[in-house]
Amino acid sequence: MAQADEYDYEALPENSSVFAHLMAGAFAGVAEHAVMYPVDSIKTRMQILQPTPQAAYSGVINAVSRISTTEGAHTLWRGINSVIMGAGPAHALHFATLEFVKDALGDDGAGHHHFAAAAGGACGAIAHDALMNPFDVIKQRMQVHGSVYRSILECASKVYRAEGLRAFYISYPTTLSITIPCQAIQVTTYEYLRKVLNPSGQYDPMTHVMAGGVAGAVAAAATTPLDVAKTLLQTRGESKDIRIRNCNGLFEAARLIYQRQGLAGFAKGLQPRVLSHMPSTAICWSVYEYGKFLMSRESLDKQPIMT
Repeated sequence: MAQADEYDYEALPENSSVFAHLMAGAFAGVAEHAVMYPVDSIKTRMQILQPTPQAAYSGVINAVSRISTTEGAHTLWRGINSVIMGAGPAHALHFATLEFVKDALGDDGAGHHHFAAAAGGACGAIAHDALMNPFDVIKQRMQVHGSVYRSILECASKVYRAEGLRAFYISYPTTLSITIPCQAIQVTTYEYLRKVLNPSGQYDPMTHVMAGGVAGAVAAAATTPLDVAKTLLQTRGESKDIRIRNCNGLFEAARLIYQRQGLAGFAKGLQPRVLSHMPSTAICWSVYEYGKFLMSRESLDKQPIMT
């Protein structure tokens, strides 16, 4: 293993860096969303402003129990195809943009570069969400209680016919208001903890798991109020409440939430959001870092990883 420690896997060869970041990011995105999808489904349902009586849950455990009993456990996975289709290319674009911006702002891997990390995370979020937002809308439409859509194509087709193309991007400004600070916080926290926990910079899976988990929890908790507003906008077409159906934009959504449920309304889904983001972010960064490490080993013609 001494030979493996002679190089820094972060320093990918210039002729393979873009491809490596794209591929590692794609694998990370699919792994992150697929593994934690059931918890994300529960978060979506708990954030609905006016749920049906059958979909009013007191907590995560209660939600799992009632959904499994009344609708079947498979319901928690409804809409996952939409996420898998979008997550791969969206995360590939996210990580490629993240690394490009960090490099452009002088992050050479040594020391702490908080501004470069935050800017990279923010720019990566903008690129990611431009591609992922329609898939996220379809996912949430299929996650809500009583969803009648049998496939993502049926959902996309009916939403388009009923509400137009705008429905797939009505929440985009709100999504950016969440993901830009969320990713800035997450990437900055991750990079800081990664370097504190592993000053040598050598590939260390446990460091990526721990740093990713903490970064995901902090970022998710800080942006939950905005996520509640985004869920309202993305699922408004399924509501029977006329004010919710006609809600447009972040400020109107926030005002409606406050009028109906007060400040407590902005914390809806906090527990499942943190519970899903903590392990999913740990998975995402771990898979991403492993992907870079694997391709670095191959491109440098090193001996196999498992020796």
